[in-house]
Amino acid sequence: MKFSILSKTAKRLSFIVDGIDVETANALRRIMLTEVPAMAIHEVLFIENSSPLYDEIIAHRLGLIPLTTDLDSYVLSERCSCEGAGCQKCQVEVQCSVAAKDVNRNVYTSDLVSSDPKIKPVSDKILITKMAKGSKLLFEAYARLGLGKDHAKYQAATKVTYKYFPEITINQAALKDYKFKGDNENDPLVKMCPRKILKWEKNELVVTDVLKCTLCGTCMKGAGMPKGAVTAKQVVGKFIFFIESSGSMPPERILTQGIKIFQEKVQQFGELTRDLIEKQGKAE
Repeated sequence: MKFSILSKTAKRLSFIVDGIDVETANALRRIMLTEVPAMAIHEVLFIENSSPLYDEIIAHRLGLIPLTTDLDSYVLSERCSCEGAGCQKCQVEVQCSVAAKDVNRNVYTSDLVSSDPKIKPVSDKILITKMAKGSKLLFEAYARLGLGKDHAKYQAATKVTYKYFPEITINQAALKDYKFKGDNENDPLVKMCPRKILKWEKNELVVTDVLKCTLCGTCMKGAGMPKGAVTAKQVVGKFIFFIESSGSMPPERILTQGIKIFQEKVQQFGELTRDLIEKQGKAE
């Protein structure tokens, strides 16, 4: 198996994997989307709320605020020794105490105070509610780890996609009778590609960026393209992945955690299969 990174930012990661099948690629994609744990507020206790919004609306907004996540310090509540009661190993307390005394004001995520500085909103500029002068908002909230398959607010990744790695071959001999008029912008064959990756250079049709190809096949089927001039196909076992994080954790952590969970599932499946075979052998 070969792995190479195409691009990386604080929230996005694009990479190439060579040497896996489509079933493995899709399993990894689904795991990164739905089974990598992330922190989110799941319970809110309102002490005072005279803002224009009902308690339920504010609680819903709080639950959808992405929180930075530390997977090394916290565990899922169902796997915690407290059995889901809530403790320092599986739960974080978030408080808010805002009073609009003399003027109207807005309540932002910057007004939330976490019991753990490592667990906080990914942005301090997310609007929670607006308040008129004289109103108050006081509550305690509790955040915990969860899985995206149970609720979308627990998704660490907002997007995980993959596509087949494209391979484009251009038969210049099939284009020998085509007359290029020197204008790439208006050339019918160049304009045929919706991704704009074809170009004439030194009287030869070339591909400018093969990674942008979506294997739509327009360049092979389009009217005016000589038969057999362009061939676009997928490279078997080679994929381009794209991961976008909500900001709860770096995209590379989503990837490594997803691989770890995938390995655990494979190991568990192997153990279950072995136990089943052993039981059937004893029964016979």
